[in-house]
Amino acid sequence: MSHPLSARMSVVVPAYNEEATPSSGSLSPSVTSWRTWRAHIRIARIDHWVKNVFVLPGIVFALTLYHLPLTGDLVGKAVIGLLAVGLIASSNYVINEICDAPFDRFHPLKRNRPVPSGAVIIPLAYAEWLFLAIAGLVLSWQISRWFEWNMLVLLIMGCAYNLRPLRTKDIPYFDVLTEAINNPIRLLAGWLIVSSTVPPASLLLSYWLVGCYFMALKRYAEYRRLKEDDSLSKYRASLAFVTPELLLSSVVFYASSAMLFFGAFLMRYRVELVLSFPFIALVMAIYLVLACKHDSPAEHPEKLYREGKLMLAVVSCTVVMGVCLFIDVPWINNFFTPTAPVSRAYVERK
Repeated sequence: MSHPLSARMSVVVPAYNEEATPSSGSLSPSVTSWRTWRAHIRIARIDHWVKNVFVLPGIVFALTLYHLPLTGDLVGKAVIGLLAVGLIASSNYVINEICDAPFDRFHPLKRNRPVPSGAVIIPLAYAEWLFLAIAGLVLSWQISRWFEWNMLVLLIMGCAYNLRPLRTKDIPYFDVLTEAINNPIRLLAGWLIVSSTVPPASLLLSYWLVGCYFMALKRYAEYRRLKEDDSLSKYRASLAFVTPELLLSSVVFYASSAMLFFGAFLMRYRVELVLSFPFIALVMAIYLVLACKHDSPAEHPEKLYREGKLMLAVVSCTVVMGVCLFIDVPWINNFFTPTAPVSRAYVERK
């Protein structure tokens, strides 16, 4: 049996050919055309900035664990920080649009994106990629050096995910791991806006793995759609070496690992968060149901706000976690008081 990485080399990569791509109109892209500039704005995916909400928990956790007040100066830094994260994310989206264009031609919906449809000037798109990256890093420097280094890592991960020769997007499982790592990077960004310290490793790992859970379900939804259209390996090479069973088993692995690490975090830092477990589980269960639907909304995470049940569960979970973070519940601590011998490290910490 051949190794997936060696098998990957045998996948035929479609060459980019603007003439072979479906055209969204009869006009060629031009720097004097509003249609062209609108296409370049689209590939920055500003509507995806909603994902930067994952920065906010880092701010909240840092404020709570260090018992710091929310000041006007901190709000200003948060606004600058969110803008910096958005610019770096858009830079990654632009290079993703460029590199994915040859593959998007084989997707029933993404073939109409600006690059594969021929609405974008490729050299200008590369310039846009660099401009957004530089702008994001300049803004990041206004927060702190550590924040800037963190944003540089976010930029590098976008390159590793999209650019050859690495292009982890084409490697089974690594595609999920390297895309989901943007979650803890965003959490760390929020934390670094408040503090120059490092968040607990258990929190970062939990945040990463729960991102893997959602991303793996997105891959599962994509697999089901592309299998029907017989364009699986042509659009996403990583899916050519997996099965639905393997994808779902990875989903279970990510979910259980994420919650185990979250449990380690809360038992050490904020045991009240145990009350949020059922709400987190509900969000994950509803998302699983959505991923199993035909034409699943899990394929387009930026549009999940339209799913009423999921949004209700997310809001409820957020409220409960907020209450658990800011309000002490003594009986919870008493309930989880050790009743058997504990490790020396635990005793010394207490």
